[in-house]
Amino acid sequence: MADRDLDEHRADLAELAAEPSPERLPAVRRLLARADGRPELRQPVADAICEHLRTTGPADRPAARLGSTDDGETDPRRAALALLADRLRPGDPGPWPEISLDLSGTTLVDVDLRGCELAEGRFADTRFVGTASFEGASFDGEALFPRTVFEGDARFDGVRFGDEAVFGRARFRGETGFVGAEFGDIAWFGRGEETLWEDDPAWETIEELTPLPWDEPNETDPQWPVAVLIEDYQDWEEGGDGARFAGPVSFRGARFAGPAWFYKARFGAEADFREAEFAARVHLDQPAVELTGAHWSDEDDEDGYGETYWPLGWAAEPDTGRLVPDEGVRPYTRQLADPDPDTRRAGLRLLAELGDTRPELRERVVDALCAYLRTPLPFLVGGELDPAQAEELDLRRDVQQVLAERLRPAAEPYWPETNLWLCGATLVDLDLSGGEGGYADFVGAQFHGTTSFAGCRFERATFDLGGGSGVATFHGPVDAAGAHLGTRLPLGD
Repeated sequence: MADRDLDEHRADLAELAAEPSPERLPAVRRLLARADGRPELRQPVADAICEHLRTTGPADRPAARLGSTDDGETDPRRAALALLADRLRPGDPGPWPEISLDLSGTTLVDVDLRGCELAEGRFADTRFVGTASFEGASFDGEALFPRTVFEGDARFDGVRFGDEAVFGRARFRGETGFVGAEFGDIAWFGRGEETLWEDDPAWETIEELTPLPWDEPNETDPQWPVAVLIEDYQDWEEGGDGARFAGPVSFRGARFAGPAWFYKARFGAEADFREAEFAARVHLDQPAVELTGAHWSDEDDEDGYGETYWPLGWAAEPDTGRLVPDEGVRPYTRQLADPDPDTRRAGLRLLAELGDTRPELRERVVDALCAYLRTPLPFLVGGELDPAQAEELDLRRDVQQVLAERLRPAAEPYWPETNLWLCGATLVDLDLSGGEGGYADFVGAQFHGTTSFAGCRFERATFDLGGGSGVATFHGPVDAAGAHLGTRLPLGD
Protein backbone atom coordinates (compact mmCIF):
# COMPACT_ATOMS: atom_id res chain seq x y z
CA MET A 1 0.00 0.00 0.00
CA ALA A 2 1.40 3.38 -1.01
CA ASP A 3 2.27 5.85 1.73
CA ARG A 4 -0.64 8.12 0.84
CA ASP A 5 -3.11 5.22 0.83
CA LEU A 6 -1.70 3.97 4.12
CA ASP A 7 -2.10 7.41 5.70
CA GLU A 8 -5.71 7.63 4.47
CA HIS A 9 -6.43 4.11 5.78
CA ARG A 10 -5.03 4.97 9.19
CA ALA A 11 -6.99 8.23 9.24
CA ASP A 12 -10.24 6.35 8.54
CA LEU A 13 -9.50 3.84 11.28
CA ALA A 14 -8.80 6.70 13.68
CA GLU A 15 -12.10 8.32 12.69
CA LEU A 16 -13.97 5.19 13.77
CA ALA A 17 -12.28 5.30 17.18
CA ALA A 18 -12.92 9.02 17.67
CA GLU A 19 -15.79 10.76 19.41
CA PRO A 20 -19.12 10.67 17.56
CA SER A 21 -19.04 12.77 14.42
CA PRO A 22 -20.75 12.87 11.02
CA GLU A 23 -17.51 11.61 9.45
CA ARG A 24 -17.61 8.13 10.92
CA LEU A 25 -20.05 6.64 8.40
CA PRO A 26 -18.12 8.08 5.41
CA ALA A 27 -15.00 6.56 6.96
CA VAL A 28 -16.73 3.17 7.07
CA ARG A 29 -17.60 3.49 3.39
CA ARG A 30 -14.02 4.33 2.46
CA LEU A 31 -12.59 1.47 4.52
CA LEU A 32 -14.96 -1.02 2.92
CA ALA A 33 -14.32 0.28 -0.59
CA ARG A 34 -10.57 0.06 -0.03
CA ALA A 35 -10.86 -3.51 1.26
CA ASP A 36 -12.99 -4.54 -1.73
CA GLY A 37 -9.84 -4.37 -3.80
CA ARG A 38 -7.41 -5.57 -1.15
CA PRO A 39 -8.45 -8.95 0.37
CA GLU A 40 -5.76 -8.75 3.08
CA LEU A 41 -7.57 -5.74 4.56
CA ARG A 42 -11.00 -7.35 4.78
CA GLN A 43 -10.83 -9.09 8.17
CA PRO A 44 -9.00 -6.14 9.80
CA VAL A 45 -11.63 -3.74 8.44
CA ALA A 46 -14.44 -6.01 9.65
CA ASP A 47 -12.75 -6.14 13.06
CA ALA A 48 -12.50 -2.34 13.15
CA ILE A 49 -16.18 -1.92 12.33
CA CYS A 50 -17.13 -4.48 14.99
CA GLU A 51 -14.94 -2.68 17.53
CA HIS A 52 -16.64 0.58 16.58
CA LEU A 53 -20.07 -0.99 17.14
CA ARG A 54 -19.01 -2.56 20.45
CA THR A 55 -17.63 0.68 21.89
CA THR A 56 -20.40 3.03 20.77
CA GLY A 57 -24.13 3.03 20.89
CA PRO A 58 -27.14 3.33 23.17
CA ALA A 59 -26.31 0.55 25.61
CA ASP A 60 -28.19 2.12 28.51
CA ARG A 61 -31.23 3.38 26.64
CA PRO A 62 -34.62 1.65 27.08
CA ALA A 63 -35.52 -0.73 24.27
CA ALA A 64 -38.68 1.21 23.43
CA ARG A 65 -36.59 4.25 22.49
CA LEU A 66 -33.89 2.46 20.54
CA GLY A 67 -36.02 1.86 17.49
CA SER A 68 -36.45 5.59 16.88
CA THR A 69 -34.32 7.36 14.31
CA ASP A 70 -33.75 10.63 16.14
CA ASP A 71 -30.96 9.70 18.55
CA GLY A 72 -28.19 10.65 16.12
CA GLU A 73 -26.27 7.42 16.71
CA THR A 74 -28.51 4.39 16.09
CA ASP A 75 -28.96 5.00 12.36
CA PRO A 76 -25.23 5.43 11.55
CA ARG A 77 -24.40 2.28 13.51
CA ARG A 78 -27.16 0.36 11.76
CA ALA A 79 -25.94 1.67 8.39
CA ALA A 80 -22.34 0.67 9.17
CA LEU A 81 -23.36 -2.91 9.94
CA ALA A 82 -25.58 -3.00 6.85
CA LEU A 83 -22.70 -1.89 4.63
CA LEU A 84 -20.49 -4.61 6.10
CA ALA A 85 -23.25 -7.22 5.73
CA ASP A 86 -23.50 -6.42 2.02
CA ARG A 87 -19.92 -7.69 1.69
CA LEU A 88 -20.82 -10.97 3.37
CA ARG A 89 -23.57 -11.99 0.93
CA PRO A 90 -23.12 -13.57 -2.48
CA GLY A 91 -23.29 -10.97 -5.25
CA ASP A 92 -21.98 -7.44 -5.74
CA PRO A 93 -20.07 -6.10 -3.77
CA GLY A 94 -19.60 -9.38 -1.91
CA PRO A 95 -18.85 -11.92 -0.90
CA TRP A 96 -15.83 -11.45 1.29
CA PRO A 97 -15.01 -15.07 2.20
CA GLU A 98 -14.05 -16.41 5.62
CA ILE A 99 -14.90 -13.27 7.60
CA SER A 100 -15.61 -13.52 11.32
CA LEU A 101 -17.68 -11.03 13.30
CA ASP A 102 -17.33 -10.30 17.02
CA LEU A 103 -20.21 -8.14 18.22
CA SER A 104 -20.24 -9.38 21.80
CA GLY A 105 -21.57 -7.13 24.52
CA THR A 106 -23.09 -4.45 22.32
CA THR A 107 -26.61 -3.25 21.51
CA LEU A 108 -27.82 -3.63 17.93
CA VAL A 109 -31.08 -2.36 16.44
CA ASP A 110 -33.00 -4.11 13.65
CA VAL A 111 -30.08 -6.30 12.60
CA ASP A 112 -30.26 -7.74 9.08
CA LEU A 113 -27.65 -10.43 8.42
CA ARG A 114 -29.86 -12.48 6.13
CA GLY A 115 -27.91 -14.64 3.72
CA CYS A 116 -24.51 -13.67 5.12
CA GLU A 117 -21.71 -16.23 4.90
CA LEU A 118 -19.49 -16.11 7.98
CA ALA A 119 -16.49 -18.01 9.24
CA GLU A 120 -17.52 -17.43 12.87
CA GLY A 121 -19.94 -15.20 14.72
CA ARG A 122 -19.60 -14.06 18.32
CA PHE A 123 -22.59 -12.34 19.90
CA ALA A 124 -22.12 -13.16 23.60
CA ASP A 125 -24.16 -10.85 25.86
CA THR A 126 -25.41 -8.88 22.85
CA ARG A 127 -28.72 -7.09 23.06
CA PHE A 128 -30.82 -7.20 19.88
CA VAL A 129 -33.56 -4.55 19.76
CA GLY A 130 -36.26 -4.82 17.14
CA THR A 131 -36.09 -7.77 14.75
CA ALA A 132 -32.87 -9.78 14.49
CA SER A 133 -32.82 -11.37 11.02
CA PHE A 134 -30.33 -14.15 10.24
CA GLU A 135 -32.46 -16.14 7.75
CA GLY A 136 -30.40 -18.15 5.31
CA ALA A 137 -27.08 -17.17 6.89
CA SER A 138 -24.27 -19.67 7.33
CA PHE A 139 -21.59 -20.06 9.99
CA ASP A 140 -18.71 -22.32 8.99
CA GLY A 141 -17.25 -22.16 12.49
CA GLU A 142 -18.74 -21.41 15.89
CA ALA A 143 -21.87 -19.32 16.28
CA LEU A 144 -21.86 -18.02 19.85
CA PHE A 145 -24.93 -16.32 21.32
CA PRO A 146 -24.62 -17.10 25.06
CA ARG A 147 -26.66 -14.87 27.38
CA THR A 148 -27.90 -12.82 24.42
CA VAL A 149 -31.21 -10.97 24.72
CA PHE A 150 -33.54 -10.76 21.74
CA GLU A 151 -36.00 -7.99 22.61
CA GLY A 152 -38.06 -8.56 19.45
CA ASP A 153 -38.50 -11.39 16.98
CA ALA A 154 -35.47 -13.58 16.23
CA ARG A 155 -35.32 -15.16 12.78
CA PHE A 156 -32.84 -18.01 12.19
CA ASP A 157 -34.90 -19.87 9.60
CA GLY A 158 -32.73 -21.81 7.16
CA VAL A 159 -29.48 -20.94 8.92
CA ARG A 160 -26.61 -23.40 8.52
CA PHE A 161 -24.48 -23.86 11.63
CA GLY A 162 -21.33 -25.74 10.61
CA ASP A 163 -19.87 -25.96 14.10
CA GLU A 164 -21.18 -25.39 17.63
CA ALA A 165 -24.27 -23.20 17.93
CA VAL A 166 -24.39 -21.84 21.48
CA PHE A 167 -27.49 -20.10 22.81
CA GLY A 168 -26.94 -20.84 26.50
CA ARG A 169 -29.27 -18.79 28.69
CA ALA A 170 -30.26 -16.63 25.72
CA ARG A 171 -33.55 -14.83 26.24
CA PHE A 172 -36.02 -14.73 23.35
CA ARG A 173 -38.81 -12.28 24.12
CA GLY A 174 -40.67 -12.26 20.80
CA GLU A 175 -41.43 -14.93 18.23
CA THR A 176 -38.46 -17.14 17.37
CA GLY A 177 -37.84 -19.18 14.26
CA PHE A 178 -35.27 -21.87 13.52
CA VAL A 179 -37.43 -23.42 10.79
CA GLY A 180 -35.31 -25.63 8.55
CA ALA A 181 -32.09 -24.68 10.35
CA GLU A 182 -29.15 -27.09 10.08
CA PHE A 183 -27.04 -27.73 13.18
CA GLY A 184 -23.80 -29.45 12.13
CA ASP A 185 -22.52 -29.86 15.69
CA ILE A 186 -24.00 -29.41 19.15
CA ALA A 187 -27.03 -27.12 19.44
CA TRP A 188 -26.65 -25.75 22.96
CA PHE A 189 -29.66 -24.11 24.59
CA GLY A 190 -28.69 -25.12 28.13
CA ARG A 191 -26.80 -23.22 30.83
CA GLY A 192 -25.20 -19.89 29.96
CA GLU A 193 -21.94 -20.25 31.87
CA GLU A 194 -18.62 -20.37 30.05
CA THR A 195 -16.50 -23.26 31.32
CA LEU A 196 -12.83 -22.32 31.47
CA TRP A 197 -9.64 -23.75 32.89
CA GLU A 198 -8.09 -21.79 35.75
CA ASP A 199 -5.21 -20.56 33.57
CA ASP A 200 -7.35 -19.72 30.54
CA PRO A 201 -6.49 -16.18 29.34
CA ALA A 202 -10.18 -15.65 28.58
CA TRP A 203 -10.68 -14.88 32.29
CA GLU A 204 -9.03 -11.51 31.68
CA THR A 205 -11.85 -10.38 29.41
CA ILE A 206 -14.77 -12.34 30.88
CA GLU A 207 -14.24 -10.91 34.34
CA GLU A 208 -14.59 -7.42 32.84
CA LEU A 209 -17.90 -8.30 31.18
CA THR A 210 -21.08 -6.83 32.59
CA PRO A 211 -24.01 -9.18 31.93
CA LEU A 212 -27.22 -7.74 30.58
CA PRO A 213 -29.81 -6.85 33.25
CA TRP A 214 -32.04 -9.70 34.36
CA ASP A 215 -35.34 -7.85 34.03
CA GLU A 216 -37.75 -10.73 33.49
CA PRO A 217 -41.31 -10.59 34.92
CA ASN A 218 -41.61 -11.92 38.49
CA GLU A 219 -37.87 -12.63 38.70
CA THR A 220 -35.38 -10.86 40.91
CA ASP A 221 -31.92 -11.17 39.36
CA PRO A 222 -30.47 -14.55 40.48
CA GLN A 223 -26.98 -13.32 39.54
CA TRP A 224 -26.39 -16.16 37.12
CA PRO A 225 -22.64 -16.63 36.58
CA VAL A 226 -20.88 -15.73 33.35
CA ALA A 227 -18.00 -18.20 33.72
CA VAL A 228 -16.89 -21.04 35.99
CA LEU A 229 -13.91 -23.37 36.24
CA ILE A 230 -14.36 -26.44 34.09
CA GLU A 231 -13.42 -28.58 37.10
CA ASP A 232 -16.59 -27.33 38.80
CA TYR A 233 -18.89 -28.36 35.95
CA GLN A 234 -18.06 -31.84 34.77
CA ASP A 235 -21.52 -32.68 33.45
CA TRP A 236 -23.74 -30.91 30.94
CA GLU A 237 -26.58 -30.96 33.47
CA GLU A 238 -24.71 -28.86 36.01
CA GLY A 239 -25.12 -25.10 36.23
CA GLY A 240 -27.84 -22.53 35.99
CA ASP A 241 -30.79 -21.66 33.82
CA GLY A 242 -31.01 -22.48 30.13
CA ALA A 243 -32.45 -20.54 27.21
CA ARG A 244 -35.72 -18.73 27.90
CA PHE A 245 -38.39 -18.46 25.21
CA ALA A 246 -41.17 -16.07 26.23
CA GLY A 247 -43.04 -16.36 22.93
CA PRO A 248 -43.65 -19.17 20.45
CA VAL A 249 -40.64 -20.84 18.86
CA SER A 250 -40.43 -23.12 15.85
CA PHE A 251 -37.71 -25.64 15.00
CA ARG A 252 -39.95 -27.25 12.42
CA GLY A 253 -37.91 -29.25 9.92
CA ALA A 254 -34.63 -28.40 11.66
CA ARG A 255 -31.80 -30.92 11.40
CA PHE A 256 -29.60 -31.67 14.41
CA ALA A 257 -26.46 -33.59 13.40
CA GLY A 258 -25.01 -33.24 16.90
CA PRO A 259 -26.61 -33.21 20.35
CA ALA A 260 -29.72 -31.07 20.79
CA TRP A 261 -29.34 -29.79 24.33
CA PHE A 262 -32.33 -28.00 25.88
CA TYR A 263 -31.73 -28.99 29.48
CA LYS A 264 -33.23 -26.32 31.80
CA ALA A 265 -34.49 -24.37 28.80
CA ARG A 266 -37.86 -22.73 29.44
CA PHE A 267 -40.68 -22.45 26.91
CA GLY A 268 -43.40 -19.89 27.69
CA ALA A 269 -45.52 -20.73 24.64
CA GLU A 270 -45.66 -23.25 21.80
CA ALA A 271 -42.44 -25.10 21.00
CA ASP A 272 -42.79 -26.60 17.52
CA PHE A 273 -40.31 -29.37 16.63
CA ARG A 274 -42.50 -31.04 14.02
CA GLU A 275 -40.59 -32.89 11.30
CA ALA A 276 -37.26 -32.16 13.00
CA GLU A 277 -34.40 -34.63 12.44
CA PHE A 278 -32.26 -35.65 15.43
CA ALA A 279 -29.06 -37.68 14.99
CA ALA A 280 -27.46 -37.64 18.45
CA ARG A 281 -28.27 -37.14 22.12
CA VAL A 282 -31.36 -35.07 22.87
CA HIS A 283 -32.58 -33.52 26.10
CA LEU A 284 -35.99 -32.06 25.41
CA ASP A 285 -38.42 -32.76 28.23
CA GLN A 286 -40.69 -29.70 28.41
CA PRO A 287 -44.46 -30.39 28.14
CA ALA A 288 -44.98 -27.66 25.49
CA VAL A 289 -42.84 -29.46 22.89
CA GLU A 290 -44.65 -30.73 19.76
CA LEU A 291 -42.82 -33.54 17.93
CA THR A 292 -45.26 -34.80 15.30
CA GLY A 293 -43.34 -36.11 12.29
CA ALA A 294 -39.95 -35.77 14.01
CA HIS A 295 -37.33 -38.50 13.67
CA TRP A 296 -34.41 -39.70 15.80
CA SER A 297 -31.64 -41.80 14.26
CA ASP A 298 -29.45 -42.52 17.29
CA GLU A 299 -31.59 -45.13 19.00
CA ASP A 300 -28.57 -47.00 20.37
CA ASP A 301 -26.88 -43.87 21.81
CA GLU A 302 -23.90 -44.59 19.60
CA ASP A 303 -22.68 -41.00 19.71
CA GLY A 304 -21.38 -41.61 23.24
CA TYR A 305 -22.84 -38.39 24.64
CA GLY A 306 -25.35 -39.99 26.99
CA GLU A 307 -29.00 -40.76 27.49
CA THR A 308 -31.77 -39.05 25.52
CA TYR A 309 -34.90 -37.59 27.12
CA TRP A 310 -38.20 -36.80 25.41
CA PRO A 311 -41.23 -35.02 26.92
CA LEU A 312 -43.56 -37.33 28.78
CA GLY A 313 -46.10 -38.48 26.21
CA TRP A 314 -43.60 -38.94 23.37
CA ALA A 315 -41.47 -41.95 22.44
CA ALA A 316 -39.18 -42.94 19.57
CA GLU A 317 -40.27 -46.07 17.71
CA PRO A 318 -37.51 -48.70 18.06
CA ASP A 319 -37.55 -49.72 14.39
CA THR A 320 -38.13 -46.42 12.60
CA GLY A 321 -36.96 -43.73 15.04
CA ARG A 322 -40.18 -41.79 14.44
CA LEU A 323 -41.41 -39.75 17.40
CA VAL A 324 -44.93 -40.94 18.21
CA PRO A 325 -47.38 -40.61 21.09
CA ASP A 326 -46.25 -42.89 23.91
CA GLU A 327 -48.88 -45.57 24.37
CA GLY A 328 -47.18 -46.59 27.60
CA VAL A 329 -48.43 -43.52 29.48
CA ARG A 330 -52.03 -43.46 28.32
CA PRO A 331 -54.54 -42.11 29.19
CA TYR A 332 -52.16 -39.17 29.51
CA THR A 333 -51.79 -37.72 26.02
CA ARG A 334 -49.88 -34.50 26.65
CA GLN A 335 -52.88 -32.68 28.10
CA LEU A 336 -50.48 -30.56 30.16
CA ALA A 337 -49.48 -28.77 26.93
CA ASP A 338 -53.05 -27.93 25.91
CA PRO A 339 -54.01 -24.23 25.81
CA ASP A 340 -57.31 -24.96 27.57
CA PRO A 341 -56.89 -24.78 31.38
CA ASP A 342 -59.55 -27.42 32.02
CA THR A 343 -57.70 -29.85 29.76
CA ARG A 344 -54.42 -29.07 31.55
CA ARG A 345 -56.09 -29.70 34.90
CA ALA A 346 -57.42 -33.04 33.61
CA GLY A 347 -53.88 -33.87 32.50
CA LEU A 348 -52.62 -33.07 35.99
CA ARG A 349 -55.08 -35.56 37.49
CA LEU A 350 -54.03 -38.22 34.99
CA LEU A 351 -50.35 -37.69 35.78
CA ALA A 352 -51.01 -37.96 39.49
CA GLU A 353 -52.87 -41.22 38.94
CA LEU A 354 -50.07 -42.57 36.74
CA GLY A 355 -47.51 -41.89 39.44
CA ASP A 356 -49.75 -43.34 42.16
CA THR A 357 -50.36 -46.62 40.35
CA ARG A 358 -47.08 -47.04 38.45
CA PRO A 359 -44.02 -46.31 40.60
CA GLU A 360 -41.68 -46.83 37.62
CA LEU A 361 -43.16 -43.69 36.03
CA ARG A 362 -42.93 -41.43 39.07
CA GLU A 363 -39.60 -39.87 38.16
CA ARG A 364 -40.85 -38.92 34.69
CA VAL A 365 -44.13 -37.60 36.08
CA VAL A 366 -42.31 -35.43 38.61
CA ASP A 367 -39.99 -34.14 35.88
CA ALA A 368 -42.98 -33.17 33.74
CA LEU A 369 -44.67 -31.36 36.63
CA CYS A 370 -41.46 -29.54 37.54
CA ALA A 371 -40.99 -28.53 33.90
CA TYR A 372 -44.49 -27.06 33.96
CA LEU A 373 -43.63 -25.00 37.04
CA ARG A 374 -40.51 -23.75 35.27
CA THR A 375 -42.61 -22.28 32.46
CA PRO A 376 -42.10 -18.49 32.54
CA LEU A 377 -45.22 -16.47 33.25
CA PRO A 378 -45.94 -13.50 30.93
CA PHE A 379 -47.81 -11.53 33.61
CA LEU A 380 -46.99 -10.19 37.06
CA VAL A 381 -47.96 -12.57 39.83
CA GLY A 382 -48.64 -9.71 42.23
CA GLY A 383 -50.51 -7.53 39.75
CA GLU A 384 -54.17 -7.26 38.84
CA LEU A 385 -55.09 -10.54 37.17
CA ASP A 386 -57.64 -11.24 34.49
CA PRO A 387 -59.64 -14.50 34.76
CA ALA A 388 -57.25 -16.48 32.54
CA GLN A 389 -54.23 -15.36 34.55
CA ALA A 390 -55.93 -16.16 37.86
CA GLU A 391 -56.81 -19.60 36.47
CA GLU A 392 -53.18 -20.22 35.53
CA LEU A 393 -51.97 -19.35 39.03
CA ASP A 394 -54.61 -21.67 40.54
CA LEU A 395 -53.42 -24.47 38.26
CA ARG A 396 -49.83 -23.82 39.24
CA ARG A 397 -50.82 -24.12 42.90
CA ASP A 398 -52.58 -27.41 42.09
CA VAL A 399 -49.41 -28.78 40.46
CA GLN A 400 -47.43 -27.80 43.56
CA GLN A 401 -50.04 -29.47 45.77
CA VAL A 402 -49.88 -32.74 43.83
CA LEU A 403 -46.12 -32.84 44.40
CA ALA A 404 -46.31 -31.74 48.04
CA GLU A 405 -48.95 -34.29 49.02
CA ARG A 406 -46.86 -37.14 47.64
CA LEU A 407 -43.79 -36.04 49.57
CA ARG A 408 -45.50 -36.50 52.96
CA PRO A 409 -44.82 -39.94 54.53
CA ALA A 410 -47.91 -39.63 56.69
CA ALA A 411 -50.15 -39.43 53.62
CA GLU A 412 -51.12 -41.96 50.99
CA PRO A 413 -49.89 -42.36 48.38
CA TYR A 414 -46.30 -41.49 49.31
CA TRP A 415 -43.60 -41.21 46.64
CA PRO A 416 -40.33 -41.79 48.54
CA GLU A 417 -36.96 -40.33 47.51
CA THR A 418 -38.53 -37.92 45.05
CA ASN A 419 -36.20 -35.37 43.45
CA LEU A 420 -37.48 -31.92 42.52
CA TRP A 421 -35.94 -30.06 39.56
CA LEU A 422 -37.16 -26.49 39.97
CA CYS A 423 -34.22 -24.35 38.85
CA GLY A 424 -35.58 -20.94 37.84
CA ALA A 425 -39.18 -21.92 38.58
CA THR A 426 -41.84 -19.38 39.54
CA LEU A 427 -43.56 -20.84 42.61
CA VAL A 428 -46.68 -19.35 44.21
CA ASP A 429 -47.71 -20.15 47.80
CA LEU A 430 -45.54 -23.28 47.87
CA ASP A 431 -46.30 -25.51 50.86
CA LEU A 432 -43.90 -28.41 51.31
CA SER A 433 -44.47 -28.67 55.06
CA GLY A 434 -43.93 -32.15 56.43
CA GLY A 435 -42.49 -33.40 53.17
CA GLU A 436 -39.50 -35.69 52.73
CA GLY A 437 -37.52 -36.15 49.56
CA GLY A 438 -34.18 -36.78 47.93
CA TYR A 439 -32.60 -33.84 46.14
CA ALA A 440 -34.33 -30.50 45.52
CA ASP A 441 -32.94 -27.99 43.03
CA PHE A 442 -34.27 -24.50 43.80
CA VAL A 443 -31.36 -22.63 42.22
CA GLY A 444 -32.56 -19.24 41.02
CA ALA A 445 -36.18 -20.09 41.85
CA GLN A 446 -38.66 -17.32 42.62
CA PHE A 447 -40.94 -17.91 45.64
CA HIS A 448 -44.02 -15.69 45.63
CA GLY A 449 -46.70 -15.45 48.30
CA THR A 450 -46.29 -17.53 51.45
CA THR A 451 -43.75 -20.35 51.42
CA SER A 452 -43.54 -23.19 53.93
CA PHE A 453 -40.75 -25.69 54.49
CA ALA A 454 -41.89 -26.35 58.07
CA GLY A 455 -40.79 -29.82 59.16
CA CYS A 456 -39.57 -30.55 55.64
CA ARG A 457 -36.62 -32.91 55.12
CA PHE A 458 -34.53 -33.31 51.98
CA GLU A 459 -31.33 -35.26 51.72
CA ARG A 460 -29.98 -32.17 50.00
CA ALA A 461 -31.47 -28.94 48.70
CA THR A 462 -29.74 -26.14 46.82
CA PHE A 463 -30.89 -22.56 46.55
CA ASP A 464 -27.83 -21.13 44.75
CA LEU A 465 -24.76 -22.14 42.76
CA GLY A 466 -22.34 -20.88 45.40
CA GLY A 467 -20.26 -17.76 45.46
CA GLY A 468 -23.32 -15.51 45.46
CA SER A 469 -24.58 -16.67 42.06
CA GLY A 470 -27.80 -18.33 40.96
CA VAL A 471 -29.54 -17.24 44.16
CA ALA A 472 -33.22 -18.02 44.77
CA THR A 473 -35.45 -15.17 45.93
CA PHE A 474 -38.33 -15.18 48.42
CA HIS A 475 -40.91 -12.49 47.75
CA GLY A 476 -43.04 -13.17 50.83
CA PRO A 477 -43.00 -14.76 54.29
CA VAL A 478 -41.21 -18.08 54.81
CA ASP A 479 -41.78 -20.73 57.49
CA ALA A 480 -38.78 -23.04 57.85
CA ALA A 481 -39.39 -24.19 61.43
CA GLY A 482 -37.97 -27.67 61.96
CA ALA A 483 -36.80 -27.94 58.35
CA HIS A 484 -33.72 -30.04 57.51
CA LEU A 485 -32.59 -28.98 54.05
CA GLY A 486 -28.83 -29.44 54.29
CA THR A 487 -28.30 -25.75 53.64
CA ARG A 488 -29.37 -22.29 54.77
CA LEU A 489 -32.19 -20.47 53.05
CA PRO A 490 -31.10 -17.28 51.26
CA LEU A 491 -33.40 -15.02 53.23
CA GLY A 492 -31.09 -12.00 53.46
CA ASP A 493 -30.63 -10.04 56.63
